[in-house]
Amino acid sequence: MFFNSLAFVIFLPIVFFLYWFIFNKTKSSQNALLIIASYYFYSCWDWRFLFLLVFSTFLDYYTGIQIEKGKSENNRKFWFWLSIIVNLGFLGIFKYYNFFATSFADLFNSVGFKASPILLKVILPVGISFYTFHGLSYVIDIYYKRIKAEYNFVDYSLFVSYFPLLVAGPIERATHLLPQVKVKREFNFQTAKEGICQIIWGLVKKIVIADTCATYANAIFDNYTSMNSFSLILGAIYFAFQIYGDFSGYTDIALGVSKLFGLDLLQNFNYPYFSRDIAEFWRRWHISLSSWFRDYLYIPLGGSKGGLWMKIRNTFIIFLVSGFWHGANWTYVIWGLINAVYFLPLLLSNSNRNNLDEIHVKFNYDSFKVVLSILYTFGLTCIAWVFFRAKTITDAVSYLKRIFTNHEFKTQFLVNDRNNYEILIMIFLFVLVEWNNRNNIEPLSGKRSLLKVSLAIAAIMALGTYSDYKEFIYFQF
Repeated sequence: MFFNSLAFVIFLPIVFFLYWFIFNKTKSSQNALLIIASYYFYSCWDWRFLFLLVFSTFLDYYTGIQIEKGKSENNRKFWFWLSIIVNLGFLGIFKYYNFFATSFADLFNSVGFKASPILLKVILPVGISFYTFHGLSYVIDIYYKRIKAEYNFVDYSLFVSYFPLLVAGPIERATHLLPQVKVKREFNFQTAKEGICQIIWGLVKKIVIADTCATYANAIFDNYTSMNSFSLILGAIYFAFQIYGDFSGYTDIALGVSKLFGLDLLQNFNYPYFSRDIAEFWRRWHISLSSWFRDYLYIPLGGSKGGLWMKIRNTFIIFLVSGFWHGANWTYVIWGLINAVYFLPLLLSNSNRNNLDEIHVKFNYDSFKVVLSILYTFGLTCIAWVFFRAKTITDAVSYLKRIFTNHEFKTQFLVNDRNNYEILIMIFLFVLVEWNNRNNIEPLSGKRSLLKVSLAIAAIMALGTYSDYKEFIYFQF
């Protein structure tokens, strides 16, 4: 079930009505309804993988209690590593087994040994990377005594399987969401209104921006060998806005839906394309994942407390792991490596935390430098996105090479019967709206909110059937 589907348009009001008018007496009844709704929501993709979600939930619930009750350190370690190994084992089998099997086979074949790998013919369970990380953070926090184990199975199950964040995040923490599900929620009209505005803005990002950009990006990337330099540059820009509109749009809808139920989710995006350097970009992009790797991988490895080489090592590890988390393809690993290389000069010059303030621009030289740094950072990001989007490393390299060797900068008519610059005005207007609201949570609140919402709905209605591309990119991760 997609957020941008008719099924969800029917599903959400029904759950909302039941939640506030039938199951509103106690916290337990509210949580029970949301779990039922979440399991139904997830089973709409493939009901068979619902058993995997339930097993993963029970595993971490039980091991968390055993870790807390452990009378010896060895006993606590046993349950801790059992949870880690089983969780990562499921993730490895479903997501990475075929990748490693084919990679090793290719390696052996390249040196003259014939290898025919045995591959698993299974589909990737939707959202497995996200709910696995929910459970892992919970168990790790219990082991290091940052939190207490949750003994109410219903409350814990809701934390793991809550449907707005179940399939594409944000990656929640037990310290943030569990306290909210353990108390009865009361309806707040202002919060619900903000939630509706955020849902609508998320649909604008997804339907108006991401799906439209996907139509052009796909036409260019799939036929890049016949595209000139100008078209290829536009293709990279289109994909940059496609993935941002798609993923941040999903997050906005998830946060908005949660507000309708009186729950607050973690912020996942903070206008990342206005970043002044790569370090700031990663503080603004997929915040819940970046902070997860920081807290559960980078800091345990030593963080920035060790010497220079340890800092460099840890930085490359988290970027490479982040790339690999996104998918079982070497293109994602190279994408992570490129971002690590981008980050390295900032780390060496100890300037990776320079841009922590809000962005203010005036008509002066300093503001001119800020704008240039934003454009430069966006350009670097687009180059990295080419590897993220390409099917193979060879395709990505050829794509970038053609940009710098073709030397043609004229407009082209794409295979989808559209000129490749038709949506630039729409992207420009979108950037202006985001820029004007860069220090706010979402653009539809504040003054003239009714007018803004009306225009947003009109844009959704006008462009809702423009593209056949409807899926969310991060469902595959």
